[in-house]
Amino acid sequence: MPTLFEPKSPTTLAEWTETLCLHDLPIFSTTAQNLYSNLEDDDKGVAELAEIILQDPNLTAKLLKMSNSPFYNHSNQNLTTVTRAIIILGCNVIRELTVACSLFEAVLSPDNKQQAAQVIGESILAAVHAKEIAASARIASPESVFVATLLNNIGAIAFWCFGDKHCDKICALLKDGQLATEDIEQKVLGFKLETLTLKLCKSWKLGGLIDEAITQTETHSKEVATVHLGKAVTAAMAHGWDSPEMLKCVKKIEKLTGQPSTTVLAQLKQNTAKAIKIARQFDAIDASAYIKLTETRAKTLAQSSTLQQQAGLKQLQFKLLQDIGFMLGGRFDINALFEKILSGIHDGIGMDRTLFCLLSADKTLLKERFALGWHSEPNSPKLQLLLNQSPSNLFNEGLASPQGLWANPASHKALYSMHVINTIGKAECFLLPIYTDNKPVGLIYCDRAHSSTAFTEDDFNTAKHFTQHAVIGLSIYRMNNKVQN
Repeated sequence: MPTLFEPKSPTTLAEWTETLCLHDLPIFSTTAQNLYSNLEDDDKGVAELAEIILQDPNLTAKLLKMSNSPFYNHSNQNLTTVTRAIIILGCNVIRELTVACSLFEAVLSPDNKQQAAQVIGESILAAVHAKEIAASARIASPESVFVATLLNNIGAIAFWCFGDKHCDKICALLKDGQLATEDIEQKVLGFKLETLTLKLCKSWKLGGLIDEAITQTETHSKEVATVHLGKAVTAAMAHGWDSPEMLKCVKKIEKLTGQPSTTVLAQLKQNTAKAIKIARQFDAIDASAYIKLTETRAKTLAQSSTLQQQAGLKQLQFKLLQDIGFMLGGRFDINALFEKILSGIHDGIGMDRTLFCLLSADKTLLKERFALGWHSEPNSPKLQLLLNQSPSNLFNEGLASPQGLWANPASHKALYSMHVINTIGKAECFLLPIYTDNKPVGLIYCDRAHSSTAFTEDDFNTAKHFTQHAVIGLSIYRMNNKVQN
């Protein structure tokens, strides 16, 4: 392969484009170009398309290898001929594979730098994300979305594979950390690599969705939006699965596909394994290692974020318990005390809904006294929880459990009566009774009905600890009233 700087190093965007197109990055071999144009011709049959591919033995071998991979060959049929591959997989899939194989044949070499592997890995991962999102959104051709996303960073891939001393300059400035990546590209090259992508796209006359995705940032096209989403998800992984950046992507995918966030996030996490397999099948081993590193980093950041949240909650719990302790040390308003305790459970443990109810005089009802996270409308009627003795329901069991009840619909199915479900729903919850003189007087209920975050033993123990302060406070309050009387 000729060296990029023989005889002259490119200095302008036009020179870089010409050099990469004519000398160093012929992404479309003659075979690939012919196939790409003929696939647009409805008059061309399977035999004619197969004949074009068979003119290039290397491309034929790679196509058959990829055609038999699980990512493409869902039927698990043994595809031994190009004709059979076109019939089973379809023309669009074959075009996708042709473009991908041509790309990686051009850029994979022993001289590839770490930065090139990173960009290639990002492109493969983004392409897999985009294709899976497109399939969930029932977009007609997920294969076209895959190709468009794969080539969306072709300028950066080309540069990092063949940029030589310019790569070293940019790497040095990136390590210095004083400038943003795009500013560094402008400083060293005189243009941004995304501009090089656009120029290469025009020179290769790729057209269609590839061109649209590169040239359009704001669009009403679902296909183009999916390409950008695939890239956005890949970028967000650098911040962790629980990051605001990732949650923003998940919401967009929810809107596009109609799937719940839990399903979306689970699918995105599965895509990494698929991307690693695809990269290895393309012989992009360094890129597959980078994809794995990206996944590991996302998991580490998510764990770190969880630990930080837990540390923050512990600090808040300590502060709230301090405040409660100060209140109990002097004269206090019993209502203010219970509001503080309810806030301690709700905010200090991280609940979605928290409720304090008092037992009615006839012991048939629990009546709402304070509530957090329940009423969306002002002046909403207060909750009243019926106590059924036979058969016993969730509220009855909670009130009759001095050590508290940790209930969930799977283990305590019989306790979730129609009244319980109609009143509070069917969520895992803590029920913490408040006793005085060995008699129940009220109940604290809390759940995570909206976030569906799992409870822990520590959550339960902390909720009981706050509840004990309520019991102590109520006892002190009653003793003070007796002294006064």
